[in-house]
Amino acid sequence: MTKWTAVDIPDQTGRTVVVTGANSGLGLRSAEALAAKGARVLLACRNAQKAAAALDAVAAKATGPAPEVVSLDLSDLSSVRAAAARLDGELEHLDVLLNNAGVMAVPKAATADGFEMQFGTNHLGPFALTGLLLPALLRAPEPRVVNVSSNAHKFGSMRWDDLNWEKGRYSRWRAYGQSKLANLLFTSELQRRAVAASTPLTAVAAHPGYASTNLTSGPAAGNPIMGFLTKLSDKLVGQSDQMGALPQLYASTMPDVGAGDYWGPDALREQRGHPTRVGRTSAASDTEAAAKLWARSEELTGVTYPWPA
Repeated sequence: MTKWTAVDIPDQTGRTVVVTGANSGLGLRSAEALAAKGARVLLACRNAQKAAAALDAVAAKATGPAPEVVSLDLSDLSSVRAAAARLDGELEHLDVLLNNAGVMAVPKAATADGFEMQFGTNHLGPFALTGLLLPALLRAPEPRVVNVSSNAHKFGSMRWDDLNWEKGRYSRWRAYGQSKLANLLFTSELQRRAVAASTPLTAVAAHPGYASTNLTSGPAAGNPIMGFLTKLSDKLVGQSDQMGALPQLYASTMPDVGAGDYWGPDALREQRGHPTRVGRTSAASDTEAAAKLWARSEELTGVTYPWPA
C-alpha cells in the first residue's frame, strides 16, 4: 500500500492556517505544503530576515492566497499578545493553529518574562497564543490545534516545585523533555475543555521523529565532538525535514484525525517514516497532571481561555 505523503493532503482552499516557526525546518516545509494545496498560510516568525526568505519560498509553492508574515516571538508574552491581537482582528476565522516553533536543548537562559527558555518558548508561549486565538479558532466550522511534541517527552518529568529550573543544576536535555511532556499534557487538557464547552475544536499532537533540521545542528549539538556525532547520526538515522513534517501535516489536514490523537513516524522506533498514530508515556496521559499544568500555565501567563458559556 502506498504510504501517505504531502501529495495526499486534501484540498485546503478556503482554509486559513497559522504556522509558528515557519522560517525554516519543519515549519517551512509545512507552510509550503499547505500553501501548495490552496490554504491561506500565515508564517508566524521571530526573525524578520529569515521570515522574508521563507515567505518567498512559500509564495513560490502557493496555489491560493498569497502567504503572509506575522511577527511572533514565543519567548516574549508581549509579542505573543501583539501577534494574537493582530490575527484575531484581521482573520474572519482560523481553521488550524500549528504550534510548531520551539527550541531544543539550549544552554540555560530566561525568556523576556523570566521563564526557563525551553519551558517558556515550547509550552507557555504556545499555551498563551492558543488561548488568545481561541475566538478566531471558534469562528471556524472545524477548528484544529496541532501541538508539536517529541520522543523526548519519554524522559521528561514535570518539576512541579521548580518548573523554571531555578534550583540546583540545570540539565538542558531534561528541561527539553519537560517542555515536550508539557506539550502533550496541554493537548489532552485542551481537548477535554473543548468538549466540556461543547465546541467543535479538535486538539491533537504530532512529532517528527529524528528530523535533520537546524535544531539538531544548533545548540543541541553541544561541543565539537558532539557536533561531529550529531552530523553522523543525522546522516545514518535522521530523515529530511520534508519527511519530518509529515506527521504534523497529517494531523493538521486529514479527516480521520481524532480528538487527542498523537501522530508520528511509523518506522525505526518512531525515528523515521510515514505518519501513524503513536503512543505516549503514562506521564503524558496523566489527567490530573494535565489539569495542574493548565492551572499553573494560566497563573504564569495571565491568559485564561474565553470558552463560550
